[in-house]
Amino acid sequence: MTSIASATPEFAAVPDAPASGDVVLLDALAAELEAARFYYDDIEAFLGADGFQALNREQVTPARRIIVREFTKPRPHPLAVVLSLFIIGDEVNATLVRDAFPTLGVEGLEELRLIEWTDFGVKATVDLRPHASEANEIWVASDLGQLQAPGVLRNDYVLGIGQASLTLARFVDRSPVKSALDVGAGCGIQTFHLLDHCERVVATDISDRALAYTRFNVLLNRRAWNLEPQDVRRGGRLHLVKGDMLKPVAGQRFDLVVSNPPFVITPRVPGGDVFTYRDGGLPGDQLVGELITQVPKVLVPGGQVFMLANWEIAHADGGEAELDWKKRPQEWIAAAHQGGQPLDSWFIQRDQANGHEYAETWLKDAAEARDPELYAQRYGQYLDDFAARNVYGVGFGMVWLRAFGGVIERYEEILHPLEEPIGPAFAAAVERADEAAQWQAADAMKDQYFAVPDDVTEERHQRPGAEHPSVILLRQGAGFRRSTILTSEAAGFVSACDGDLNAGVIAQAIATLSPDIAEEDEAAFVENLLQQIEHLFLMGFLHVTHG
Repeated sequence: MTSIASATPEFAAVPDAPASGDVVLLDALAAELEAARFYYDDIEAFLGADGFQALNREQVTPARRIIVREFTKPRPHPLAVVLSLFIIGDEVNATLVRDAFPTLGVEGLEELRLIEWTDFGVKATVDLRPHASEANEIWVASDLGQLQAPGVLRNDYVLGIGQASLTLARFVDRSPVKSALDVGAGCGIQTFHLLDHCERVVATDISDRALAYTRFNVLLNRRAWNLEPQDVRRGGRLHLVKGDMLKPVAGQRFDLVVSNPPFVITPRVPGGDVFTYRDGGLPGDQLVGELITQVPKVLVPGGQVFMLANWEIAHADGGEAELDWKKRPQEWIAAAHQGGQPLDSWFIQRDQANGHEYAETWLKDAAEARDPELYAQRYGQYLDDFAARNVYGVGFGMVWLRAFGGVIERYEEILHPLEEPIGPAFAAAVERADEAAQWQAADAMKDQYFAVPDDVTEERHQRPGAEHPSVILLRQGAGFRRSTILTSEAAGFVSACDGDLNAGVIAQAIATLSPDIAEEDEAAFVENLLQQIEHLFLMGFLHVTHG
């Protein structure tokens, strides 16, 4: 006789997590969520624009009023039941739930561990909501949030789709690849996107519950990726592996690694809580540093890494804030290079917080602010922890790495909004950097033909009555949405970039026509101007044509 343990797929029956062993029940749930039109556009139509936006701000009163009115009708719309149960987190009459899920029924929802009985009906044990990618619209389950379950979060909390997860998903290059690794899968958000364009995906997490949620979510939406239950196994299309960071995949190689690691800096104190969804258990930003220095070992040549990270920013010796936020990232890249693996890198700092702001953000995130005594204690621990390492603040941003020849090492702070998704623009920027490296090797910059992208505009600023502008700007309307100040000679060059003349001809013409440039200085002038133009190309203000 086959035992229950051997017959149950791994992570299909983890305690306190959704059950995913019965694909018939999962298919029935998917069909009934679709029948209820449990999609964002339909939710907005049902609640109205104001009610929908309020719900996105976690203000449930407008939605609850609409739902209560709907429940007074002889046959309430199933969407009202699903919203009330899984997003708002209210108790719902069992008869209404049976009517909204006529095939699955209350019993099926209970067997999937999505609901529990209360004195007044049933209540959800998970948060379940739609998620739309460019390829699919799916449903994603995670642990109940602060709105639905007040109180400090459990230590093994499984986070739903937050803004950080979306930032990472929109950052990743979606070119088709054979193999991909999701480090720290959580509820599975990055895995879902990887399945859209990768032949094989491995997802790791230190938490059984997180992997159980990932498995449940993938099989609930299996039609989106043409998956069969047997595809979720070792050697299958998706392999879920328990373990810490890269340890479960030692010896394996991937084309693409994506990670939203548990990078949150947390004071290491005896008996202190560790929230595994955000805290990897190491002091300071050590976990991020170890991941960056070790991840080249799991990359094929040319393999890429896209991840989010925090990095500590130390006080300078004089006591003032260390203004160079790049110090820690540069140390990590230097350590990675010492491992013998050439590595391209690009860090983009998107935000920075001082120690007080950082503590407040993450204490609120775990709902620790609800307990005043605990909040004060933990706040003090944060400040002591930062002071012990002379840390002024923490930077947050996006990190890209590539197992290649060390062509790119870039550190950039961009605090303004980017085009979403930024992934295509980022991939194009990497291609430009590779192309420019080839020019440098062949001394071929002067032979290139440039044109101005359609989204780039020029601004000229001058004092009233002035003959010439005092400032000339180029501004991008798409991609990274950068702006840059031009020198007068660079402005003249850009105005001539229509693809008809190569860079060397344009630069020489500007040098020859400039009355302030002596003939013996023309070569140096041209070289300097071409360096400016190469920078404009790298930043996306120019693109190459073929003349």
